[in-house]
Amino acid sequence: MSTVTHAVTDSATMLRRQLRHMLRYPVLILTAAGVPAIFLLLFVYVLGGAIGSGLGGSLGGSAGGRAAYVNYVVPGIVLMTVATSAQSTAISVATDLTTGVVTRFRTMAIARVSVLTGHVLGSLIQTMLSISFVTGVALLIGFEPTADLGGWLGVVGVLAMITFAVTWLCVALAMVTDNVATASNLPMPLMILPMVGSGLVPTDSMPAWLRWFAEYQPFTPFIETLRGLLTGTPIGDSAILAVGWCAAITLGGYLWARRLYNREPTG
Repeated sequence: MSTVTHAVTDSATMLRRQLRHMLRYPVLILTAAGVPAIFLLLFVYVLGGAIGSGLGGSLGGSAGGRAAYVNYVVPGIVLMTVATSAQSTAISVATDLTTGVVTRFRTMAIARVSVLTGHVLGSLIQTMLSISFVTGVALLIGFEPTADLGGWLGVVGVLAMITFAVTWLCVALAMVTDNVATASNLPMPLMILPMVGSGLVPTDSMPAWLRWFAEYQPFTPFIETLRGLLTGTPIGDSAILAVGWCAAITLGGYLWARRLYNREPTG
């Protein structure tokens, strides 16, 4: 069996392990989907009327209001769902490290890359399930996407790309910690970044210093690309920036995680 085939086979085995964990602990999916859904309801029903009316047509609707704000805020909430699911992955990786599971895997004849890959692929599936739930809630409260079949395929592709990148980063963050509590806290800024971008309000409504940060952090092009695919708003160069950010985060996260994994003691 070639090295590549060995790695693929072992990664599939580790993926099955993660899927069994998802079935055994459904609270992880409920949390990853439930927290963003609650934020969605909060922003739309508590703040949406005031924010939508205050920002008016800049939200993409002719008169603004809660109806226009639903369409505006959903992409940001979806990206928050990605970050929440990645946090769950960090917890899972830290649990494996602190309970000695990884040490046991090191004594087995399996491809080292497969252990982390199984976590990442499992997180990708979990994230897509969570996003489906959040999208369903959004549709129930008035979200009206205009995407055709090609647009929806683009949405799935973009979300998979972003999830892959963010998850590898969270895997690395989990491996720099020595306990599960710290691993659950380190990825939390990723949940905030969609809010400090164009997720809740247009960046041109922010103070100059905050606007600069909002426009140049990675989640803003992620959100604008997703919003454009879903609702037909201009994407501009956001798609190119999103791909670039994803490539950089994926490569950096993967190399960092692999280095940390390989330097762990073997006995």
